[in-house]
Amino acid sequence: MQEKFHRVCVYCGSNRGASPAFSEAAAALGTMLAQRGIGLVYGGGNVGLMGVIADAALAAGGEVIGVIPCALMEKELGHRGVTSLEVVGSMHERKARMADLSGAFIAMPGGIGTLEELFETLTWLQLGFHHKPVGLLNIAGFYDELASFLDHMTRAGFMKPEHAACLIVDTSADELIRRMADFEPPRLGKWMERMKAEER
Repeated sequence: MQEKFHRVCVYCGSNRGASPAFSEAAAALGTMLAQRGIGLVYGGGNVGLMGVIADAALAAGGEVIGVIPCALMEKELGHRGVTSLEVVGSMHERKARMADLSGAFIAMPGGIGTLEELFETLTWLQLGFHHKPVGLLNIAGFYDELASFLDHMTRAGFMKPEHAACLIVDTSADELIRRMADFEPPRLGKWMERMKAEER
């Protein structure tokens, strides 16, 4: 299968989490990306799931680009064994640079920072700032409640079904990558103007 993207940005935890399934999934995803010739872009850390996925991709001969703010680099959290480690001035610069380097995005289990990165990227897609696929790798049911809440937001009228469908959710990394390669962004035109018209 020929993917439409050469690099994938992966958001994931700086901890490994309570279940070994999270680390196993991170290692498997890193290995799979490398074997398919897809570069990994991530937060540049050497700890938690970030370290696991980077090490796995490197071990399989893949390209790994880390982007880390100088404040975290100074705490010696930067992975010095990656293909390229870019040190930037702030978290905002980090996210923008990771987005620029990537053709697609995947969120794995993580904490508040992972969610913040995921939702900002999804918001950019909703607003048409980019047209890249955004995926959620739902390991061991970690994101079940989040997926349900997004459905709730849609039913409550705060998210259009077309926008909710932009987040591709799957339990299989292989299937997630396949679906992301087939992704076509919704063509809603000037949706904010349409929403205002509907409210009148």
